[in-house]
Amino acid sequence: MYTPTFRISNNLLKYISRIEACKEVIDNAPLVPSWEAKFRQEALVRSIHHGTHLEGNELTKEQTEKIVQIKGDDPEQAAEQAGVFAKERDVQEVLNYRAVLEWIDAQDLGMSEDKKERGKEIVKHPEYTEDMLRALHSLVVSRVIPDENVGVYRTKQVVVRSVDSGEVVYRPPLSVDVPQFIEEFFEWLNSQEAQDIHPVLRAGIVHYELVRIHPFIEGNGRTARAMAMFVLYSEGYNVKRFFSLEEYFDADIEGYYNAILSVQKSENQDVTYWLEYFSYGLAVELDRIKQQVLKLSQDIKLKSKLGKQVALSERQIILLEILQQKGELTSAEANEALPLISTDTILRDVKDLITKGIIRKHGVTKGVRYILNE
Repeated sequence: MYTPTFRISNNLLKYISRIEACKEVIDNAPLVPSWEAKFRQEALVRSIHHGTHLEGNELTKEQTEKIVQIKGDDPEQAAEQAGVFAKERDVQEVLNYRAVLEWIDAQDLGMSEDKKERGKEIVKHPEYTEDMLRALHSLVVSRVIPDENVGVYRTKQVVVRSVDSGEVVYRPPLSVDVPQFIEEFFEWLNSQEAQDIHPVLRAGIVHYELVRIHPFIEGNGRTARAMAMFVLYSEGYNVKRFFSLEEYFDADIEGYYNAILSVQKSENQDVTYWLEYFSYGLAVELDRIKQQVLKLSQDIKLKSKLGKQVALSERQIILLEILQQKGELTSAEANEALPLISTDTILRDVKDLITKGIIRKHGVTKGVRYILNE
């Protein structure tokens, strides 16, 4: 049976600790802005753009964003509606990766009976299957490669070439060995041994091992990254779907491929360095998001006081920032802070904050001012 070789290095401990700390802040932010959807949409676009750009897609981030917003899966129509002039294959790859992320979000996994406690949470482990892998691959390469190769393990030898030099940098296993390698890998992934490993490390191992085996004729990189993301999301590490590991990889393509190839150069195919690279990337991305969330979130005391998370608009967040700085807010100051917003809209925002128990009204008529609830 497959068993990965790695050690829990000081770097891994440090990066996992950072990931857990950032996740805790993001998941439990006292005020969750109503425009969480905007964060998710931005992460979706970044994942799609960088996930396809890694494989040579020439669309810009702006073009990708326009295409992602178009409904339907016809590349010619999507490009026309988005006003994007590009290769049909590039547009199709973007539409496909969007479908991949939508598929991951839509999964309602049947959980196995096995469960264990991690902190105070009961963590249930899904049963991962080869059908899931094939489904992801089918979405990745739909209309891009011949139908007979979609979701089907390769039957011929392939090589991995350097994007820059074109030289062969890796020769995957023989095609005849692919079914057995995949079967053994999924057997391990669903084993108690694998479930005892932190989900982030397990996702990193999934990513590497699928790239190593290279089970399909094309689309292995995107499928491996998607399956790793699937593992993270399935086991409680979706972190509100705010992050994009693909952007981290794409920003350092050489480092990304060198980290993967480092395993082949090590003794006993040790994946420690690759896992450090993978975990560091997630830690950096979550730390960036944490800083954004903290800017949008208000005093942690509010959550303990209200006993729940509160959805706020961007306008309300601006008003609360003034309240925290000055201690009070007048209607004139609110209008000055939001010069392009009507007085009636600002008044509705203020009344909503009062209803939610965040602020209270003090004084009457022209002397009215608003203060934070103690």
